[in-house]
Amino acid sequence: MLEYPCMRQHHICKLAILLSIFLVLFAPPAGAQVRPVVPSSSPAPVGPYSPGISAGDYLYVAGQGAETPDGKMPATFDAQLRQTLENVKAVVEAAGLTMEHVVYTQVYLEDIANFDQLNRVYAEFFPKAPPARATLGVAKLAGTPVEINAVAVRDLAGKQVVSVPGYDPHEPASPGILTRDRLFVSAMRGRDLHTGTVPSDPAAQVENALDGVKAVVESAGLTLGHMVFVNPYLTRQIPGRVMNKLYASRFEFGNTPARATIEVSSLPEGAQIEFTGVAVRDLSQRRAIRPKNMKPSATASPCVFAGDTLYCSAKDAFIPGPNAGIYAGTIDTQVRQSVRNLLDNLEEADMELGDVVATNVYLDDISDFQAMNKIYAKYFKPPYPARTTIQQVASVPDRKADDEGRYPGLEQISLIAVKRAP
Repeated sequence: MLEYPCMRQHHICKLAILLSIFLVLFAPPAGAQVRPVVPSSSPAPVGPYSPGISAGDYLYVAGQGAETPDGKMPATFDAQLRQTLENVKAVVEAAGLTMEHVVYTQVYLEDIANFDQLNRVYAEFFPKAPPARATLGVAKLAGTPVEINAVAVRDLAGKQVVSVPGYDPHEPASPGILTRDRLFVSAMRGRDLHTGTVPSDPAAQVENALDGVKAVVESAGLTLGHMVFVNPYLTRQIPGRVMNKLYASRFEFGNTPARATIEVSSLPEGAQIEFTGVAVRDLSQRRAIRPKNMKPSATASPCVFAGDTLYCSAKDAFIPGPNAGIYAGTIDTQVRQSVRNLLDNLEEADMELGDVVATNVYLDDISDFQAMNKIYAKYFKPPYPARTTIQQVASVPDRKADDEGRYPGLEQISLIAVKRAP
């Protein structure tokens, strides 16, 4: 009878097997391969950001404007739209993908009256299974009347359109797009999905928009509890307290999605609010992150993991505590404090600024663009994350401190970070 070493040393083999199982179950994830993507012919970045960042299964495309590769601005809005989409396409193709791989876009318009024209041109670039999309009217962009950012998936095998009854078919955007591990949800506006009408009551609009998001995630076989990040975009017609109360009723206290609540100048179709975001398909891959010194929130988690990807709420220079407020008076000092606040959350997730792959920067005044870039570049190093920078509403008329020494917010920053492979 043959005798194997494991038969002579049964206890050693048993220990080795148990150790192997432990390493498989509890070893940290391998992480994603991350690299910048720079097209051979495209406008040069006007700040410290990469045109695109390839991170594992996804490509993050920075906000692209309407300039041609040689720095010229097309004369008509139709040509500007086409050039903007060509610039997005150039980044996507530089990553070895096609526009069919794009699963989500955000479109920023200085004039929301161009919405119908946007749809006509946009449909030419996405003739079938268009990506999920959010469209916003903003006050000002950095040297362009339109800007578009995007997320693309590397593997088309898992891409699937999510259909929702009542969703307006004339708009070239899918209600949702499933990938292997995520769901990208289009902006669901405050309109009734069945009648298409936008009620005058702010609370009714909020409920309609939340019902729209719920319809998308449920059509994908998920629940609102799968959401990892949400953008509420709202105009001044929607009181924040009304939105927050209704929003909080839809999510688990202390385990809400990360969130960037952004006031905008206008939204399509007369809506005053829309919600868009990302969900993870496997709840075991979802994990909320909250620094120990931060109380649970009914409306937003600081950050939430979707597998190896961390979605973080927008942060400004707000300092919490008994005398909470913003005590920095200039764009330079506020950006420094905002990055410090973001870093608190990243460190709680055992990550750092070098793991960030995409950011959105919201400025009170686009004329602060270069001053912001100077400070931003002190914290984020090459290869820089992909980035989108906008001024979403009219500037604060008075930037002076109040009687308590608190200043108005001049910027906000939200981010996406990815655990990298060794």
